This record gives sequence, C-alpha cells and structure tokens, in this order.
Amino acid sequence: MKPSGFNSETRRSFLGRASQGLSAVALSSLVAPAFATAAPSRGIFAAGTPLPQKAKRVIWLTMAGGPSQLETFDPKPKLGELHGEPMPESLTKGQQLAQLQGQKLTCFAPQHPFATFGKNNIEICSLFPHIGSVIDDMCLIRSMTTDAINHDPAHMFMNTGSQIAGRPSMGSWVTYGLGAESSDLPGFVVLTSLGRGGQNQPIAGRQWSSGFLPSRYQGVQLRSKGDPVLYLTSPGGISRDQQDADIAAINRINAHHAELVDDPEIATRIAQYEMAFQMQASVPDLMDVKNETAETLALYGCQPGDGSFAANCLLARRLAERGVRFIQLYHKDWDHHGGVKDGVKLKAEEIDRACMALITDLKQRGMFEETLVVWAGEFGRTPMSQGGSGRDHHNKAMTVWLAGAGIRGGMVHGATDELGYAAIESVCTVHDLHATMLHQLGIRHDAFSVKFQGLDAKLTGVEGAKVITEILT
Repeated sequence: MKPSGFNSETRRSFLGRASQGLSAVALSSLVAPAFATAAPSRGIFAAGTPLPQKAKRVIWLTMAGGPSQLETFDPKPKLGELHGEPMPESLTKGQQLAQLQGQKLTCFAPQHPFATFGKNNIEICSLFPHIGSVIDDMCLIRSMTTDAINHDPAHMFMNTGSQIAGRPSMGSWVTYGLGAESSDLPGFVVLTSLGRGGQNQPIAGRQWSSGFLPSRYQGVQLRSKGDPVLYLTSPGGISRDQQDADIAAINRINAHHAELVDDPEIATRIAQYEMAFQMQASVPDLMDVKNETAETLALYGCQPGDGSFAANCLLARRLAERGVRFIQLYHKDWDHHGGVKDGVKLKAEEIDRACMALITDLKQRGMFEETLVVWAGEFGRTPMSQGGSGRDHHNKAMTVWLAGAGIRGGMVHGATDELGYAAIESVCTVHDLHATMLHQLGIRHDAFSVKFQGLDAKLTGVEGAKVITEILT
C-alpha cells in the first residue's frame, strides 16, 4: 500500500534517469569502499547455456555510415565493363532507393582493383592487404541484406533487430543472458572513433540502450581520448568517511523505496553504484598501456590514447582480457555519397592494419577461439553512381565478415548478382546474423525472449531467423 500522496511513477522515472548508464558513474564519488568486493553479475544462463558455447565474448566492429562492398569485399568486374551505361531496369524498377529515387541510374565501376589472398584465393580490394593476410581466419558473407535504408533506423535494426527505438541492443541481450565475467568493468562497453574524412555523423546512445531490459545491461561508452569516463575521480575535499556516510544514507532511501514499490531498477541502481566505485580503479588501469610491448604497439600501428580506430582495437583486446562480455567499436566517416574512391582509401588506411592486428593479437594470446569478431556497417552502397563520384545507401546487398569462435575461416558465403545490386545466393538477413551470434554464444535464439507488451520479444524478431550453419565449423 503506497502512502497517500506518494507519486511512485514520478519518483521512479527521476531516479531511473539519474541512475542509468554514465549518470551512475558520475555519482561514483559517493560509493563506499565496502563495495570493493562486488561479484560479477550473473545472467539468466548462469547455470549453463542451452547449446555448446563456442564464444565467450563478442567484439563487434561497426563501420558507421555504410561501407561500399564494391570498394571493399565484393568484386564486380561486369560492373566495371558497364561503367557509365544505364543500370538495367529489370534490376531497379519499382525498387526502394534512398536519394536516387526517380533519378537516372548509371552503372559506376568499382574504384579500386581487387587482388586474391589466402589459400583459397579470395578476392578483396587491394587496399586491404593486411586483412588479406588473415583472410584464412575469416568468413566473408557477401549476401547480407537489411530492412532499413537510412542511417539511424539502419543502426537501430543492426543493433536491436528492430527499427523501432526502445528495444534492447544486442550487447544488452548478450549480457542479460550470460552476465559479466568482470566485477570491475561493465559487461557491455562502447568505443567510438572518427576518421580523417571528417563526416562526424552522430551515433545516438540509444544504439547501446538496454531498452525494456533492466538498465544495468545497457552499454557504457568509454571515451577514447582524454578522460575515458567523466567524473570518475572523487571530488577534492571528500573523505572516505564522508563517502561511507553518503552511500549509507542513499542505501537506506533505496531500501525504503524497495519496500514501497516493486521496481527492479532499485537493484540496478545499487549495482551501478558498485560498478562506478570499481571503475575508479579499473578504468585508469585499462587505459594505461605501458605494459604493452613495443611489438604489440607496432602491430596495431597506433599511439595509445590517440583516439584512433587502431587504439580502440587495442583497448578492445584489453577489455576482452579483463572479462568484458560485449565490446562494440564504432568507426565513423563511411558515408560516401561523393568521393568514394578517395574516401575508402582513407578508411582502408585507418582500419586495415588494426583489424589484422586484433585477430593476430587474439590468436597469439589464445583468445581467438573464444572471441567472436564481427565487421559490419549498417547497410551497403549502390552499384549506381551518385553525383558522379559516390554511391547511395543500399539495403539489398552488403558484405560483413566474421572470425573466431567456431567460424569457418578462408571462405566466402553467398553472392550478389553480377552488378552487385542484390543478394541472390544464400541470402542472409540481420536476424540471421544475430541468430548465428547467439548460437555461438550457446543461446538458442528462438527460445531467448522477454515478455514485453504482452509479446515474447526477441533479438531475432518473429520473421523466422535462421542460424547460418554453413559458416560454422
């Protein structure tokens, strides 16, 4: 029974917003030393996963903006032959386009040559020789499709399986299911980097939201330059005794509130205080790479703390070593409506060595077979020209690649038509990709759900997702 005049909804909303994500870290100066012995969070499969667990963790490399598969991983010599000619209407008539809708559609040749790599002579763009050197460790899926054709909904779909905001991200689903291996770092961490092209399209925090899952499962963004987390250091003049007194008072309020309302966010709030305190010690140690060898730094080709994608790949390995369950890197500046030739060249310089280094480093440390690495954008690009030098958004064809954790290396799965307009062989969806990811983590995607608005909500939706078994060992 609530006391007369007690507005639990207003109070819950306020405290919920105040406690979620980095807001909890901002209050970390209030946390008592007693929380230093906090245990890792346990997921709903803490007693054991339904399927054999090939992957213990995921490192998801997001190429934000939509990389062109035609200048990266999907060779199309026929498109080169038809450069400047009208696109066949049989392919494009009545089809959804983004900014090219209703315009003259002209074939636009791949802007860089392709070369063969690996024992199976897999063709990828010659701009990526370092990735080519580890092609035998990865599987290219050239037949990936998505439902969305504009950036924000496409990111939402790739991250949550839905274009509707408010659904849990895949990182949240994974940590909800498996919990965290670390007691002093979040189970789900996000890092972002910006390329030299300067297209700094915003990546909204809802992309790593926990949606309708408890907020303790949402991603925590670490800044790759400067202070990794704001307000991580205790304010000057605050003693440990004062912290003890403050947190004791906060806990009494939370305990009293828990007696009045049935709100799981109260437990989340307490857990976030614990995590914030742990991060005061763990995050500075994470960012301090002085113990990394010169050979390791040379492998990645980065200067620690420079905010680059390469530096973030090194941090991703360090996070994985420390038990972080889901690590997502966003590298911006892939939206090449114009200047795709020079733009992809810049991107290749920024990511090629780093992707190779991450795979190589994981293998050297015996972590590769337990780490699922995924490289993907939010959609692909058109084989038609935009503005004479660029490519428009495209959802009917894109390439992603996977490596590690039971993924069959040195192979190509699926294919697009001869002009690269649409996937036509072994067509895969984002839901299929999510189902495969969960399968390797030991989770049956079709039985992994949470009741929401009276329905069994799933990461993989209700459209009949399938595990891409052909790419698994």
